Amino acid sequence: MWCPSVSLSVWANAWLAGAAAPDDVLDALSLWAPRHSVTAYDSVAAGCTGLPWPDLTNAGAVSMLQTLRTATGPAPNGTSIAVVLPVPGDVRGLAAGTQFQRDAVTVGEAIIVSGDPARGGTIVGLVPDFEYADADEDSDYESEPTALSWTVYSLPAVPVDVPLDLGEAEYELRAAVRSAADALGTLRAGAAGADIDDPRGLVEQLLEAGHQHLVPDHAPSRALRVLENAAHVDAIMTVSAGLMPIGLQTSSEIQIANDALRPLASVVRSARMAAVNAILWSAWQD
Repeated sequence: MWCPSVSLSVWANAWLAGAAAPDDVLDALSLWAPRHSVTAYDSVAAGCTGLPWPDLTNAGAVSMLQTLRTATGPAPNGTSIAVVLPVPGDVRGLAAGTQFQRDAVTVGEAIIVSGDPARGGTIVGLVPDFEYADADEDSDYESEPTALSWTVYSLPAVPVDVPLDLGEAEYELRAAVRSAADALGTLRAGAAGADIDDPRGLVEQLLEAGHQHLVPDHAPSRALRVLENAAHVDAIMTVSAGLMPIGLQTSSEIQIANDALRPLASVVRSARMAAVNAILWSAWQD
């Protein structure tokens, strides 16, 4: 459920609003990788953020904070940060035909900073990319990321995307939880007797992995509830996708299960963005 773009956005926004310290942002990022770097994709992005150019030497995590402050401008009066979670066929909020759009879709996440030019801000996008050490070909385990690099892109005017209302998002998620639970129950019954772990136990393991990521104290309880429900649905979809070849015997059964789960992914993305948006704005409330 959590991703680097969500962690950076909610904590950097809280810092810009005076509701968190710089160390809080760095601590949140450290949960994803031990090292972070930021580079400009083009000379325009470098010029408006102060990142090195044409020397592409990576700046460190502290430079990330300065980059965000420069992009938002010296006197923001509300959040200038938004999270996007694009997938092929759903690129809402992204400027069409840009390298930023293509890279954001590849990774599945990005941050857009829409600073007000009248207040000294600018519009940039950030896309994260994990770096890994050379893996042992004989190992059955994925290596841990050694670093997370962020690329900053200059952007034209960002398309206006009205996020889903948080109340509507919560309502849709309740229906999604029921649908996902029914799909998981079908798989569990179909996999009876197979040599696999309990599907519900696998879901709990995935949810537990997300509990290490904290949110600022100002986050509304409703937004946190929506994020938790979105994580639950996402975990069920992940486990179900892995068990389909085992729990279902025919291609028609797999197709039916896929059809039941596919719409849930869009519901989860919309709910997550609505919840994160509510958290971002709550930092600026009096």
